[in-house]
Amino acid sequence: MPSLVRVARLPLLSVVALSAALVVASAQARQDKNQTEQAAAKQKLSNVHQEVQALGKQQAATAARRDQLNAELAKQATALAAAARALRQTDAEIATKQQQLDQLQQQRAELKQKLASQKAAIADLLRASYALGHGSDLRLLLDNEDVGRIARALVYSKYFQQDRVQKVQQLMASLAQLQTLEARITAEQQALQAQRAQREQQSRQLGKQRSAQQKLVAETDATYQDQAQRLAALKQDEQSLNSLVDKLQKQIDQALREAAAREAARQAAAKKHGGKAPPPIAVGGAGANIRGNLPWPAAGDVHRYGNGVLIRAAGGSEVRAVANGRVVYAGFLRGYGMLLILNHGNGWMSMYGNNEALLHNVGDAVTAGQAVGTAAPPTGINTGVYFELRRDGQPVDPRSWLGQRR
Repeated sequence: MPSLVRVARLPLLSVVALSAALVVASAQARQDKNQTEQAAAKQKLSNVHQEVQALGKQQAATAARRDQLNAELAKQATALAAAARALRQTDAEIATKQQQLDQLQQQRAELKQKLASQKAAIADLLRASYALGHGSDLRLLLDNEDVGRIARALVYSKYFQQDRVQKVQQLMASLAQLQTLEARITAEQQALQAQRAQREQQSRQLGKQRSAQQKLVAETDATYQDQAQRLAALKQDEQSLNSLVDKLQKQIDQALREAAAREAARQAAAKKHGGKAPPPIAVGGAGANIRGNLPWPAAGDVHRYGNGVLIRAAGGSEVRAVANGRVVYAGFLRGYGMLLILNHGNGWMSMYGNNEALLHNVGDAVTAGQAVGTAAPPTGINTGVYFELRRDGQPVDPRSWLGQRR
């Protein structure tokens, strides 16, 4: 019996061994599969990591290129603004020269008319002199025995001669004046011709700089791969503007505190000496209140942009101050081009961006309606004169503060 039991157990042990072998093989297969999957996942993760690194390097290179383009754009915008301002100044000088030339030519016409009258008067005198005696005062003395008549005739002759001499002298003076006028007219015409030639050269140079700037703008825009990047750039530009406004506001507040301290010291000194204080010297902003029915700074279609509006004004048209103020910033700012900021006092500021030329410098006082810049030519959808209002450093919707457009 024991031998039969051992014989019966042999197949069972084989089955168990086979099952164990299968389990081990299955576990090994699963382990190999897991290792393969882990290796694949690890490789995939490594690939993703490499892609992220490559993308990061690409974005860094793009950002560096964008910064370089913005720096070049700032230089180009400054040069373009100087050229546009010089051209505008030349136009003003040409207009003044033309006005002076017109006045000189008018004076010449009036002088020639005066000369014609003087020549006619002298001709009348010569005819009268011939008719009076066909000769001289000596014949008058020889042909008359009446002393009184002779005396009167000599007096008349004396006055007649004096009048003739005076008219001749006036005629000579008028001729000399005409000669001087002719010389001045010739000089003014030559100067006007030279300025017009200068203007043509400036205009060609301005055209080249405009093309160069538009090329830079297009190249800068091409660095933004999608709308998200553009929105991020817009936010960054807004932060730069906010930082600038905060800095300007601190300077304005400091100037106001210093002015108040000087005024208090002035009043105290006047009270101490028992005298009347002299009028204070104006320091800081213009102190105008801009609330109300304000004029629009430029003409053109309007749409909302950022914290302000874009006005699609014609290139070269004037951009005007909406209220009295003082220039606290005039220069290039990324995202806003050539920017001019006015302080109106009472916590109000107005901003005029995307100018081609700025017509005032920091510290200049301007009046409502006075031109502060000229508009850059629109080149795309989001282009035009940028206008923004701030109260106590916070943006306000300018459309609710400006008058109704007609």
